[in-house]
Amino acid sequence: MSENETELATFAAGCFWGVESSLRRLPGVIDVVVGYVGGAKENPTYQEVCSGRTGHAEAAQVTFDPSIVSYRQLLDAFWQLHDPTTMNRQGADFGTQYRSGIFTHSEVQSMEAKTSMEAAQSEFRKPIVTQIEPAGTYWPAEEYHQRYFEKKGIEGGCHVRL
Repeated sequence: MSENETELATFAAGCFWGVESSLRRLPGVIDVVVGYVGGAKENPTYQEVCSGRTGHAEAAQVTFDPSIVSYRQLLDAFWQLHDPTTMNRQGADFGTQYRSGIFTHSEVQSMEAKTSMEAAQSEFRKPIVTQIEPAGTYWPAEEYHQRYFEKKGIEGGCHVRL
């Protein structure tokens, strides 16, 4: 498969370890890299992001084959991974780095994300607070965060809606 046959999707849904682990299992997902997006500081560290002062969200950047899994299917999985009605919080994790966000890589993705969010709202009693914005620069997290659950032999995840 050539690089031109893949696309990127970037999601923030709380702790990036759980997002990465869940999305990696989907057929058509080629790779998932956890990292930081949506902030002001260049090349932030985990400690800096956790301080809440950089403006970044913990995120998962997904490389996928759209002939196997569509962006809409990834969006459907995203809504099931977490509670998108909680501002800056997922389960016991709280802070702006744990916000719900869809970081789009094209105008088409932006339109699909908005349409998907409108459709997903019917599944929740409270309003969805997910931010939808252009992806901007993505900073991969430190190596020890990549495939964290796999490295630690942890099954399942840290998300409330798995």
